[in-house]
Amino acid sequence: MNQPLLEAHNLTKHYGQTIALHDVDMHVREGITGLLGPNGAGKSTAMKLFLGLLQPTAGSATVLGEKPYENITIRMRLGYMPEHDCLPDFMTASEFLSHMAQVSGIPAKHARTRAADMLRHVGLDEERYRHIKEYSTGMKQRVKLAQALVHDPVLVLLDEPTAGLDPGGREEMLQLVRRTGQEFGINIMLSSHLMGDVESTCDRIIVIEGGAIIEQGDVSEFTQETETFYIDVDDRRAEVIAALEARGIKARISGGAVVVRLHRDEQLDDIRDALVAAEARLRRLAPSRGELSDIFRRSTG
Repeated sequence: MNQPLLEAHNLTKHYGQTIALHDVDMHVREGITGLLGPNGAGKSTAMKLFLGLLQPTAGSATVLGEKPYENITIRMRLGYMPEHDCLPDFMTASEFLSHMAQVSGIPAKHARTRAADMLRHVGLDEERYRHIKEYSTGMKQRVKLAQALVHDPVLVLLDEPTAGLDPGGREEMLQLVRRTGQEFGINIMLSSHLMGDVESTCDRIIVIEGGAIIEQGDVSEFTQETETFYIDVDDRRAEVIAALEARGIKARISGGAVVVRLHRDEQLDDIRDALVAAEARLRRLAPSRGELSDIFRRSTG
């Protein structure tokens, strides 16, 4: 698809004297895109503009070339998982998803089947007839994801999908997001203030801070391998450093590992020889990778 799924040009949104977004240019194409930024950066505002729930103060936000705040039919191509708790406690998950499918125009019989399929996808097949008020936070997050998918949208907008989850629940949700993109072929925009969520899940990243875009591109561009290597050994680190420096390789200790910067591939052989000479047991030898946190360090000088 050549046309961007979502596109913003000079997008600006003010709430009175508060500037939520200012002169934003961005585009979202196929795959999983991460919208990364601290709380209050403007992520939720951007999503609501694309959903047509807000109108811009200036500029434009388009979905498949249409402005959703002018052409409401284009909203049917989108799914939305809000950050806040918004589920009806008095309904079962099955009833709720069937209702949401019918609201989207799916006939009742097919809506029930579609609801069952989505609840199975998110791992709530056996709990689908329980009232939502009995669900844990993780289960409610899964229901919110399922309702965003039930009408088979082209793109789903996930606003902080791991909010309120413990580390295990976070990883399960992110795996589910990845499976949704890979198995269903549904495009995803994932909003998060957690760099690890974006780095482990997304193909592309848009970094927003203070209502402005500070970086955008493929995640691999920000996490590519460098020439810095980390050498984890069980012991004898001082001896390893001495053996490396005897071979012309400067080394230092950082975080318990020996860190070296290589200038040519042949120096990997020198590392091997130094480990043998130092009689050190190697646990791991790996290149350093850039981190998404580097983006924020660059943006703040």
